[in-house]
Amino acid sequence: MKIRIINGPNLNLLGTREPAIYGELTLKEINGRISKKAKELDVEVDFFQSNHEGEIIESIHDVTGIDGYVINPAGYGHTSIAMLDAVKGAGIPSVEAHLSNIHSRESFRSHTMTSSAMIGVITGFGYFSYILALEAIVNHLRTIKKEK
Repeated sequence: MKIRIINGPNLNLLGTREPAIYGELTLKEINGRISKKAKELDVEVDFFQSNHEGEIIESIHDVTGIDGYVINPAGYGHTSIAMLDAVKGAGIPSVEAHLSNIHSRESFRSHTMTSSAMIGVITGFGYFSYILALEAIVNHLRTIKKEK
């Protein structure tokens, strides 16, 4: 089983960008923790990050060998109908993850356009949101496989 972890804009600045909100870990450090959990779950992960909406959409469209996505759309989650349509069009089960609790921040952050295409949304647990999202998507995919 292969899960793609997709990160949106400004997440390449983790560790230095507003650490009181997003934590002190860098994206590389978070990816290392995700990789460790993936090994425990006996799944493969690959990572993608871009500050460019079109590149993120292309990554979502590239479904070859991908069983599920964990997506942190970052700011694009609040504005991007194109990302919503890409997730719907890809037809791959996806979980949305956010480092901060988007519901306790500015009102415009409390809703994401992309969330309606996801099987679930995990928010507010810092880097552990990714771990929970990975566990959730793997559990979902394994449950589907058992039901077939």
